Amino acid sequence: MQTFLNSIPKELINFLLVSVFSLLIGLSIRKLHQMDDEKHIFGTDRTFAFIGILGYILYVIEPVNHYLFAGGGLALVFLLGINYYFKLATFQRFGLTTIMIALITYCLAPVIITQPMWLSLIIVVSILILAELKDTFMVFTDKLDKEEFITLAKFLIIIGIILPIIPNERLIPEISLTPYRIWLAVVVISSISYFSYLLRRFVFHDSGIIISGILGGLYSSTATNIILARKSKSSNDKDLNKYSAAIIFATAMMYLRILIIIIIFNMSLFVRTLPFFIIMIILTSGIGIFMLYYKKQHDNTDNIEIINDKNPLEFKVAIIFTLLFIAFSFITYYTIKEFGTSGLHVLSVLVGITDINPFLINLFQGKYEITETIIALATFQAIISNNFFIMIYSVVLSNKRNRRKLLVGFGIIIVINILLLFFI
Repeated sequence: MQTFLNSIPKELINFLLVSVFSLLIGLSIRKLHQMDDEKHIFGTDRTFAFIGILGYILYVIEPVNHYLFAGGGLALVFLLGINYYFKLATFQRFGLTTIMIALITYCLAPVIITQPMWLSLIIVVSILILAELKDTFMVFTDKLDKEEFITLAKFLIIIGIILPIIPNERLIPEISLTPYRIWLAVVVISSISYFSYLLRRFVFHDSGIIISGILGGLYSSTATNIILARKSKSSNDKDLNKYSAAIIFATAMMYLRILIIIIIFNMSLFVRTLPFFIIMIILTSGIGIFMLYYKKQHDNTDNIEIINDKNPLEFKVAIIFTLLFIAFSFITYYTIKEFGTSGLHVLSVLVGITDINPFLINLFQGKYEITETIIALATFQAIISNNFFIMIYSVVLSNKRNRRKLLVGFGIIIVINILLLFFI
């Protein structure tokens, strides 16, 4: 088979690829304009196939300077310009999509001949997908406002502009704290939060209590559980199971979020702790599922958006995280220096009352004179402590009829997590 394929002239293969890809693009254009009057457009399937073939012929006839190919391109632009002028003057139609796709189709030949096959496929697939998603993009843009683009711009700035230019020299020789490490921590947390925000804003915009708990837990399990607990106070009996389950699911997502952070900053620690995180994610999710279906009553009320679409890239949030990260860098270093591993164990328990992400990221990427086992123990101790305080927040703030379930659920999670400490 391979011998047969090798015997086929490369020029024939390129010609067939240009013809087939151009025809596919033309068919997609016909589908795109199938509801339009034919006189509004200059052509569809056969026209685009001929444009691609024309580009191939003019490119291979004069393969050195490509004057013929350039001249053919100018002629095509001239003809398309005339068509657009009369379409604009006669029908008042301003769209340039079909014209742009025609020009790309004309350029397929040099791409297929000179570039890797994967690039040609990506170009064709992108054209087909983008042409078909016209209505989807129109619906999507209706949901956008200027704040969304500002948020996207902020994300691109912090990850693509600021991060590469920040120096990676230590601020203090004794502490492995550099501007780059500080900003990298901000980038990682912002990326996870922004991903959760996009899912909640555009994919699960009309999500109910359970989805809100899951996505909110990916952003901040503590904040999500406090909001869910408060909301449950004013809920009806039919929704109580959903609120308690959502709180537990948010906690399960906290384990997943920390596991993602470990993958980014400390791969060897990830390999060591992965089984324990899998156990806790499965256990916590199982408790959430049990709570959801425990004495379940059928209702149709699970269509309420619980978590607000709050911008995860607010400047104030970034400043607070940065300050906490710097503070924990100093605190962790001097705690280990003065009190050793016993001091770190105490510190990991105390940080549970706050956001544990700055402490954990600092621990994962810090160069402390402690073993990987100690880091793993400190990680789970901080998680246990954080779960304990989240349990207190949830029980105090939630509906009275939910308190026993939350106490039992969090109690099981905390006890199992403590037992796992003996196997690390």
